[in-house]
Amino acid sequence: MPDDATIEARFWKDLKASPFVMLGLDGARDGHVQPMTAQTETGDSGPLYFFANKDNGLIAALGTNHRAIATYTGKGHDVFASIHGNLVLDNDPATIDRLWNSHVAAWFEGGRDDPKLALLRLDTEKAEIWLGGSSIGAAITRLFGKDPKASYKDNIAEVSL
Repeated sequence: MPDDATIEARFWKDLKASPFVMLGLDGARDGHVQPMTAQTETGDSGPLYFFANKDNGLIAALGTNHRAIATYTGKGHDVFASIHGNLVLDNDPATIDRLWNSHVAAWFEGGRDDPKLALLRLDTEKAEIWLGGSSIGAAITRLFGKDPKASYKDNIAEVSL
């Protein structure tokens, strides 16, 4: 049975391997979320950074900062997370330089100085993380006469990030 720290470590490891989240503003009228690629500076803690185009709908609705939520599904569908925090526009040139890579460069013809480039920072506060119980695993557990819910409850962590 994993403890909260183990579950959190698994989340950061999986996010590094598959850094795609659905990001949206908490309480937005239309409930719109969109896929974004998350980056961290340390790899095992927040904040999460997202390069975006300045005409991105999130930025238009953002203002200076806003409560946000990011949802994550691991590549193997065995880690899930709901991440909460404050989303801000952070166009610090030093941070952009540290996070810049060839994948980001492919989206911005003008490079780091592209006038359309924006960097969003999600100051993570808390997350609920689930280690997935696949339907196949649950079926096998039931085949042996056990309740799959009993072991699954130990695979959920609520953590401060």
